[in-house]
Amino acid sequence: LEPSRPLIARSKIRRLRTKNLSLCEKRKRRAAPDIQHFGLRLNILLLSLCSYPSSYKHTSDSSSLQQHDLVEATQNSHCRIMKLFCHAATLATLLATSSSTIMAFTPVTSVKKNYQHSMTSTTETTTLRPTSCSATSLQMSTFAQQTQGLVDISVAATRDVTSFDEWALQCGVQRSPGFQFTAGDDMYGTNNLGVQTTEDLPAGSPVLFVPNQMIISASQAHAELGNSISNLSMVDEADLPVFYVFLKILKEYELGQDSPWYPWLNSLPRAYYNGAAMTEFCFDTLPPLAGFLAMKERFRFSNQFFQALAFVDDNVLSQETKQNRILARWAFSVAYTRGLPTPDGSDFKVVPMGDMFNHGTETQIDWGFDEEGNFMANSSCDVPAGSELCISYGDPTNPSHLLARYGFLDETSPASFCKILILDPSQELLDMGYDHSRMLFYRHTGDVSPEVWDVLCYKMLGEMGEYENQQALHQAQVSGDTDTKQAIMDHYYPQTAQALMEHVESFLIELDQLSARADGVDWKEHPRLPLILQHNSFVKQTFNNVRDNLMQMMQ
Repeated sequence: LEPSRPLIARSKIRRLRTKNLSLCEKRKRRAAPDIQHFGLRLNILLLSLCSYPSSYKHTSDSSSLQQHDLVEATQNSHCRIMKLFCHAATLATLLATSSSTIMAFTPVTSVKKNYQHSMTSTTETTTLRPTSCSATSLQMSTFAQQTQGLVDISVAATRDVTSFDEWALQCGVQRSPGFQFTAGDDMYGTNNLGVQTTEDLPAGSPVLFVPNQMIISASQAHAELGNSISNLSMVDEADLPVFYVFLKILKEYELGQDSPWYPWLNSLPRAYYNGAAMTEFCFDTLPPLAGFLAMKERFRFSNQFFQALAFVDDNVLSQETKQNRILARWAFSVAYTRGLPTPDGSDFKVVPMGDMFNHGTETQIDWGFDEEGNFMANSSCDVPAGSELCISYGDPTNPSHLLARYGFLDETSPASFCKILILDPSQELLDMGYDHSRMLFYRHTGDVSPEVWDVLCYKMLGEMGEYENQQALHQAQVSGDTDTKQAIMDHYYPQTAQALMEHVESFLIELDQLSARADGVDWKEHPRLPLILQHNSFVKQTFNNVRDNLMQMMQ
C-alpha cells in the first residue's frame, strides 16, 4: 500500500499554514493526508480482493489460460489479504467519491424524411438479415471449433468491416455521400476505425440514419431475456440496462452466422484497453484516481456481470459461454464502450454503424433517436471535407474516466482534474466548488481554475484554525459577495499558492514513481502499459505547465 507515497496535498501543505503551530498540532495535521491515501488505496485493494477468487468459481477447468489466471489470482489475493489485515484500522475511510460522467447528448431535430431525400438511397428493406451472406473463413478459438461459424474473438483476428458495411446498407442504413471509414494502426497495435467526411457538410446536414430494427436496446433485451435469469442481486440497479445488452450480445454470439447481427459482431475490435481488461500490475502504475476508476470497471465485470451469468438459464446461454471469462469480458467491453444512453436515461442502446463515431473534445455530430426509435445523426457545425466526425463520450476534462471506461486517452482534452482528492467532501466544500469537472488544471497554459483556489483556501483556513475567516469565505461564496471573498483570498494568497505548489510537486514525484515501475516489464504480458504510461505522461505535462506558471506568479 506504501502509505508514505504522496496522494494530494501532503503533510507539508498541511503544516506550512502558520509558523507558530505547536509540534503536536503539526504532527496531527501531517497524518491526515496519509489517512486519506490509505482510504483510497485500501478501497482499490478491496475491489481487487472482491474480484478474486470468487469470480472464478464458474470458470471452466478445461481452459489452461483460465487455470493460469486462477493460480496467479489466488497468489495475489493471499498477499493482498495479509496487507489488508495490516491496515484494517483504516476501514472507516474507505468511502471515496468519484464524479459520474455520462455521454453528452444533443437532440437532433431533423425528421426521417430529411434522410430519405438527402442521403444516398439504399435497398428498402426492414429485415436485419441480408438477402445473401458470404461465409467468412475464420480462425476458430477452442469453443468456436465446437460450434462452427462463431466470431473469432482472438486478438489476432481480422475485423471484417467490408461485410459489415454491405450488411448495414442492405438493412436500410442511410449515410451522407461523403461518409467514409478511416482506418489506421494506433499506438496499441490494433486497427483503429473512425468516420470522416470526404465532402463539405453544412451545419444541420443529415449524416447517418440507422433503422431501429438494427439497434440492440436494453428494453428489448430485457423483454426477451429478463425471465431467463433467476438471480440478479449482485448487479447494481444502475448497471442493469447494460447487463441486458451484454446478455443479448452473448446470445447473438452463440448463434454464430445464424445471428442477424453476425456481420456487425465480426467487425468489432477484439482487444480492449479499459479497466476491465487491465492486469493486476497495471493498477500499480496508475495514479490513485485513475486506478480507482479502472478497478471499479474490473469489479463491475468480475463481481457483477460475470457472476450473474451463472444464474442464466441453460436454454439461453450454454455452460461453455457462461464459463468463458475471456468471451464475457469481450462482450462486457463491447456493451460499455459502444453503447449510447437515451436522453431521458430510460434505455441503453448499441447502434451498429453509429458506434463507429469516435470521441472528440470538439464534436461535429449531434445525435439522437426519433419517436420510432431510429437513430439519427446530423452535423452540428460546418464541417470541411477531410474532417473526422466525432461525438462526445463524456466530460473532456476527465481523461481518467475515459481511460477507465473506454480504454483510450483523449489527447485533445484542454484540461484535467487537479487531483486534489477529498474523501466525503462536506456541503461547504461542495459550495466552494469541489467537483472533478470544475477543479481543473489547463494543459497548455498552466492556468488553474478559480474553484481550485477557492477550495484550497477554504481547507487551509480550517487547518490553520481561522474558523471565523473560513465561515466568512463560505458565506461570501454562497451569497455572491465577491468583494468580501476577494479580500479574504488576497490576504491568504501566499499561503494558498505555496500549498498548491507543494501539491503539484508531490504529485509529479508520485507520477515518476508510478511510471518507473514499468521499467523492464514485458509489454506483451501487460499490453495496456503503453496506454497507461501515455496517460501518466499526459498528466505530467499538464502539472509541469501548472508548476511553471505558479513559479512565475509567486516571484
